[in-house]
Amino acid sequence: MITPPSPAAPGAAAKHEPALRAAAQELEASFLAEMLKAAGLGESRTAFGGGAGEDQFASLLVAEQAKAIVRTGGIGLAETLYEALKETRHDK
Repeated sequence: MITPPSPAAPGAAAKHEPALRAAAQELEASFLAEMLKAAGLGESRTAFGGGAGEDQFASLLVAEQAKAIVRTGGIGLAETLYEALKETRHDK
């Protein structure tokens, strides 16, 4: 039998919601960065490339582009993860 949460529980759970949402968005950004890398974004160009500097900062550019995608709505993964984390969170 499932017991309903106590009146104090919703407030306690609400204070963790921003952290859960941030964690879900970080995970989506990491996932998107890996997908962008797999798609070839950030790879060195063979002609007229930026040299060693471009190679060193390419991963940072890909990570920031993934974060930008998440900030503009992403692919919905963060919201799905957030809802799943929220359901499994047990504050007592």
